[in-house]
Order: sequence, then structure tokens, then C-alpha cells
Amino acid sequence: MTIAEAQLQVDEWITTIGVRYFNELTNLGILMEEVGELSRIMVRKYGEQSFKATEKNDSLADEMADVLWVLICLANQTGVNLTDALQKNIEKKTKRDSNRHINNPKLNP
Repeated sequence: MTIAEAQLQVDEWITTIGVRYFNELTNLGILMEEVGELSRIMVRKYGEQSFKATEKNDSLADEMADVLWVLICLANQTGVNLTDALQKNIEKKTKRDSNRHINNPKLNP
């Protein structure tokens, strides 16, 4: 699935099954909530915290998908073409950081 296809599929789901989009501020709050859930799993899986018994079945992939879902909702609501936005962002980072990381002694000991 391409990013454009994902945007279309989320829009179709929202307008048929989901009835309508939550407003932009509500979706921003939901995005922050989903990022927090992703963070919780990351700090338990890769950090120093341990999982609680009730968290054993939590899925990193599912939480990432939840974050992506809400981000796509916000893009659809605000008229952002994520394919174009990501391509422009890659170009910006490539131009800005072409020598930054290669010359970083912390990354290249």
C-alpha cells in the first residue's frame, strides 16, 4: 500500500464506518495519546522498565499503526498530501544534513 492509498483508505473508512472525522484538536489529542502508548511499549521493550502482567500482549506494530492512522486522519483533514510532504522532507534533510552526520564523531568513532 502506498501512502496515497493509505490516505484514501483511511478516508473511506472514516466516512463510512467511522461516520465522520473527529475535529482536528481532538485528533491531535488522540495522536498524543497514541504516541504515549507507543512510548510505553518502547521503554519497556528497549529501555529499563519491565512489562506489567497486563501489558504482555501489547503490540509495538499495532501502536505504530495507531499513530500512523491518526496522523493520516490529520493529514486528510488539513489537506496535506503525505507523499509530497515526506518527499520534500527527505529532500530538506538530505540538503541540510549532507555532511552533518558523517562528520559527527559521536556517530563515527
